[in-house]
Amino acid sequence: MERLLERVDSKFTLVTLAAMRAREINDYYNQLGEGLGKIVPPQVTSVSRKPLTISMEEIEAGKIEAAPLPEEPEVPEVEAADTDETPAE
Repeated sequence: MERLLERVDSKFTLVTLAAMRAREINDYYNQLGEGLGKIVPPQVTSVSRKPLTISMEEIEAGKIEAAPLPEEPEVPEVEAADTDETPAE
């Protein structure tokens, strides 16, 4: 566990990253027979068959890294129109 925490900045990031990757690995194994090939296969050789364990091994090996989300530009707020004015009829 200590080695995994060295790879990320917090436990929350570790859990989120591992869960997201485990879902991808699970989807990969579920779509194997369909031949779609859109999901990245496991990046490490593992004796485990559980997607969460495989994802943790990938993080430990440095194959999967957490990337921060890009900052969204601030949108200026539109000022409310004066409420004293009544619409023209």
